Amino acid sequence: MDYTIDAHNKRLGHLASKIAVILQGKDSAAYEPNKVGDNRVLLTNYKDISFSTKKAIQKVYYHHTGYMGHLRKKTLQQEWDRDPKHVVREAVRKMLPKNLLSPRRIKNLVFVD
Repeated sequence: MDYTIDAHNKRLGHLASKIAVILQGKDSAAYEPNKVGDNRVLLTNYKDISFSTKKAIQKVYYHHTGYMGHLRKKTLQQEWDRDPKHVVREAVRKMLPKNLLSPRRIKNLVFVD
């Protein structure tokens, strides 16, 4: 089943948790925790997601390259300016259960321009 969600003026965390529940299939009667599910989320107006200016400055994404002293960090605003899809996809991915089904579930999130 396809769910179309309009992200205009929605908060990032609220939207990500709602999408994570749909991708797991928890809102359908045929929910099975060991199955991927057939739900797809079509996200429109993802560039209009809102977050507070305080969070845009204070939230930091860390990435370690593997070399000593190479801990990279970027703020939410820097990541958003680079790629808004990546920010939304990572927020949803981190709200999904950490198991083998997670990569297959995140593929059901489709961004509609």
